[in-house]
Amino acid sequence: MRNVKVIQHSIVIQAPVAQLWQRMFDPQLYREWIAAFCEGSYYQGHWQQGETIRFLDPNGNGMVAKIVEYRPLEFISVSHLGFVYAGQDDLDSAEVTSWAPAYENFYFTSRGDSTELRVEQEIAPVYEDFMQQAWPNALQKLKTLAER
Repeated sequence: MRNVKVIQHSIVIQAPVAQLWQRMFDPQLYREWIAAFCEGSYYQGHWQQGETIRFLDPNGNGMVAKIVEYRPLEFISVSHLGFVYAGQDDLDSAEVTSWAPAYENFYFTSRGDSTELRVEQEIAPVYEDFMQQAWPNALQKLKTLAER
């Protein structure tokens, strides 16, 4: 049985949805805002429905996921499937099966000249404190990127 908690964060960004979307997923700009979780982090793969994507730290360790739903400028659902260690995907260890799959959903809502971004994420309870602190920092960095 999966043991996950659901956390939610949102922010209003003074930029149109298309601008926020572009800056959020641009490979170089992504590195800037995701640094709130781990300095030097990046992704490998494509933000397209059905694609496998890896979220990695500077040592190449991190998480492997699948984009389960992709509606441009509206919604993305990412299913985290396991860990990546030393270039190998771990999809079935006891540590992974205790929480996987865990969903991370991004909702984009146009508010005139602004955009509300809401993040809803399932996480293993052991990561809750870290994620509750990191998400507000990440969203603030993203806001700065999108508004400039």
